[in-house]
Amino acid sequence: MKIEVNAIGAGGRVRAGKSLPRLSGFPEPWLKLRAGSKIAVPEDQGFTLMELIATMAIMLILAGAALPIMRVHAQRVRELELRRNLREIRSAIDRYKDMADRGMIPTEANTFNYPPDLETLVNGVPLKGASSAKYKFLRRIPNDPMTGRPDWGKRSMQDDPDSRSWGGEDVFDVFSQSNGTAMDGTRYSDW
Repeated sequence: MKIEVNAIGAGGRVRAGKSLPRLSGFPEPWLKLRAGSKIAVPEDQGFTLMELIATMAIMLILAGAALPIMRVHAQRVRELELRRNLREIRSAIDRYKDMADRGMIPTEANTFNYPPDLETLVNGVPLKGASSAKYKFLRRIPNDPMTGRPDWGKRSMQDDPDSRSWGGEDVFDVFSQSNGTAMDGTRYSDW
């Protein structure tokens, strides 16, 4: 089957009557030229300017709605990581206290059997009765996700419960040094 299409002549005018073999897979007629036109323009293909503007407007609205959701999600992830890191350090302090109370590791008298600093939990303490064996409570000091550093606020047994300064005698508790507020309205440093 042959399809008759219009073709552009030497002077840029449309000439009719040129026959081409039918191409499979294309609707019939697959290309029409407008009389007097210099350019072959397929019918019903492409997008109009209004369609493109409407599509871009919808995309901008969706992106604008997704951005706050992503911010909330990122903050929620950091808060979960903060809770997990605080729990990890506090459980290491509790394990140290438990071993010191049972007499398995040597301690100083004025520390109430709490570690002298966080580095002791990472470096390890020698076990009583063992020549070179050390027990390590943490692999590393985790980062505070709110500040991005492994700097934690510390409280000793001798400090006030709401104190923000560390007395330096022992490490009874840790807290975030961030001044930020959590999604539930509490301060990160109060966790």
